[in-house]
Amino acid sequence: MSLLGPDGGFTGGLDSTGLGSRPRDHIDWPLFIVVVLIAALGVINLYSATSVYFETSKSALSRIYINQIYWLAIGGAMGAIVAGIDYRFIERFAYPIYTGGIFSLVLVSVLGEGAIRGANRWIKLGPFTFQPSEFTKVCLVIAIAKFLHDDSRSDARRLRDFIVPGLLTAVPALLIARQPDLGTALVHVLIFLSIAAVTRLKPSSVLKGLATVGIGGWLIWEFALPYQKARVTAFLNPSEDLSGAGYHAHHAKIAIGNGGVFGQGFLSGTQNQYRFLPDQYSDFPYPVFAEEWGFIGSLVLFSLYAFLVLWSIRIASLARDRFGAIMAVGCGAMIFWHTIINVGMASGMLPVVGMTLPLFSYGGSSVVSIMFAIALLMSVSMRRYAGFSSLSR
Repeated sequence: MSLLGPDGGFTGGLDSTGLGSRPRDHIDWPLFIVVVLIAALGVINLYSATSVYFETSKSALSRIYINQIYWLAIGGAMGAIVAGIDYRFIERFAYPIYTGGIFSLVLVSVLGEGAIRGANRWIKLGPFTFQPSEFTKVCLVIAIAKFLHDDSRSDARRLRDFIVPGLLTAVPALLIARQPDLGTALVHVLIFLSIAAVTRLKPSSVLKGLATVGIGGWLIWEFALPYQKARVTAFLNPSEDLSGAGYHAHHAKIAIGNGGVFGQGFLSGTQNQYRFLPDQYSDFPYPVFAEEWGFIGSLVLFSLYAFLVLWSIRIASLARDRFGAIMAVGCGAMIFWHTIINVGMASGMLPVVGMTLPLFSYGGSSVVSIMFAIALLMSVSMRRYAGFSSLSR
């Protein structure tokens, strides 16, 4: 049985509260509370991660946790506006939204704010610098949901039925890979595969899809840059270059191990306080948290993320139409893969790539894009019809 069936759609007129109930009367409080908890823990963790820079008042890093609060407020305000819009209205502009995202990626090569660590990923607009690739993930989810909603076939889909969604995914993924940013490009592909995985597929199409993924992985390796291959080599042989490509993962694992069961305590993580952890506020906030709060704290954090992902699946299962259901799955997949890849690279289970931990890592673009995804989940949830499932058919 597939999770996304061929005939999911709007069927009813009344919800459990009766005629005339308003979406704002059905705010998804579990979703809201979990997001607030993760964001609050993230700010506290950023305070600790950058506390070593407090003695240098002129250091921009000493204000990161304050800037994060600003971005959370901005993202929350913009998210409230998006959540207040009926997601079916957003569907009307799905392809223009996607086109705007692609256009922003093209602008990176023209207006890019210089190369940082060999990558050109940002555009500067006045006092603000944003990363378009963070937002194209949401644009992609909306576009794929629109296409699959319009495709009302009643039989199982074949691999060729995903040519258009595959092309919608390939365009931003290739543009992002050229920046280069293979990690973010990979997330775009994983979002597409996650949506395809819950769609009714013929068994033969699944096998062909796996073969395609395998060939794609080989091609990515063949065209990967030397520093990207070095990260994979360091992952496979972690003790080979501890002072170079393996430095990040090595000290991240030490920090996680130092946490033990109950952790070393707030502001007491030695790997962070003695500045052994690189990028502890962006790519590696989890080792800071794990060292200070230990296994118990990590379990709480993972439980919050697990709830967020599972709740998105619940929202999808109760969505009033196929567009809302697919969009909820895509937004949940976006959060899931960010979390898995970030924690995986920090714990040595995956190669190191530039990947943020949702609402935990510092970064305006990352925070706002995640807030947009959560706002879409909220919009779908607030407009669901009780008892109707568009994913169970």
